[in-house]
Amino acid sequence: MRGRMMRGLRGLRRRASALDRDAGMVTSEYAMGLIAAVGFAGLLYKVVTSGQVKAALQALVEKALDVPF
Repeated sequence: MRGRMMRGLRGLRRRASALDRDAGMVTSEYAMGLIAAVGFAGLLYKVVTSGQVKAALQALVEKALDVPF
């Protein structure tokens, strides 16, 4: 019985240490994620500030403000 309990505890420790090693991102993964997020933000900014989208947003706001009460 005691041997079985010790093997179970060792297995738990092994699994817990494996979880600790995989927790979070390493610096290179963090940097790549940050670069991707900045690139996506830049692309989104370009799309939103383009002429067509800017005109559509402006028309939407003007239509919303022109609603009679």
